[in-house]
Amino acid sequence: MSVFMRWYGDDVTKRIRQAQIKALRDSAEHILTEANKTNPYREGTLERSGSTDVDEEAMQASVYYDTPYAIKVHEEPGLEYTDPKARWKWLEMTVKEQVDNVREYIRKRLEDAHK
Repeated sequence: MSVFMRWYGDDVTKRIRQAQIKALRDSAEHILTEANKTNPYREGTLERSGSTDVDEEAMQASVYYDTPYAIKVHEEPGLEYTDPKARWKWLEMTVKEQVDNVREYIRKRLEDAHK
């Protein structure tokens, strides 16, 4: 008696890797979108400077604001904001608030990739 088995391991590995990268990219974009809801807004320059990157080799995502004053505005307590929704450390607080949602999203994407 002989048994024939077809190995799909390489295809499955590739599909899972693609799902991981997409989940990281989507999660970073989600964090940026949520952070923009509470960033200090005057003219929109800070918000427009917000961006994301994904390092596919390290499997890490970054969310950042790229203006000369972004760090000062984020880190310095007591600045006056005209928008009542604006808050100090808006990006850090958003990450902490969204961590469970992001974990669940990534878990579901990877679970779907295994099907």
